Amino acid sequence: NSLQALPEDYDPNFINTDTPLNNIAIQLKLHRQASLCFYGASGTGKTAFGRWLAQQLDCPLLSKKVSDLVSPYVGMTEKNIAILLIDECDSFLADRRYAKQSWEVTQVNEMLTQMEAFDGIFIASTNLMDNLDPATLRRFDLKVCFEYLNKAQIKALFVQLSTKLNLGAVTDEQLHQLAQLQNLSLGDFATIKRQQRLYPCISNAQLLAVLRHESEFKSDGQKQKIGFI
Repeated sequence: NSLQALPEDYDPNFINTDTPLNNIAIQLKLHRQASLCFYGASGTGKTAFGRWLAQQLDCPLLSKKVSDLVSPYVGMTEKNIAILLIDECDSFLADRRYAKQSWEVTQVNEMLTQMEAFDGIFIASTNLMDNLDPATLRRFDLKVCFEYLNKAQIKALFVQLSTKLNLGAVTDEQLHQLAQLQNLSLGDFATIKRQQRLYPCISNAQLLAVLRHESEFKSDGQKQKIGFI
């Protein structure tokens, strides 16, 4: 897969990580070689940052998923490994202690070998960091945790989206309610933007209700009916 275009309004400042991303980009421009692991909940911007990084470095990015790399024939997987970024890397680098088939161990061994031999910037992303093989973790130069948005980022994105939708001024009470939502990601705001084609928000109260629904959906794992206001 070739590099996919980023949204026009993509801004890395709305990614919340435990390591300054700008510093990483600066160092990679100098060295052009590293092995990185991006981990965290779905929608926190791991893959998108890889795309942004490729643009900043003005270099091609191949983004692959498990379905692109797994060969139906055992022993063929290693011939398909020629990548820069792997999504869902836990499928290839799962803890070998829990392998049920010998080819699963072989696959992890091959991936570890390829990681060490790769002469470029290798990025692996995962939502399941605890599932990775311990030996894998030692191969990464840097492990970056992508976390949910902080309160300031949530507020800025909410106001930005409200302004784009011409919903008027956001009240202090709405901002207070917004601050209570702890598990929001860039992916949630992207979902709400897409929803506008089907259920356009006509007020900030409604926008807040939809955003709260996204938060609650992840909290309890159960589908809930959206109460439009």
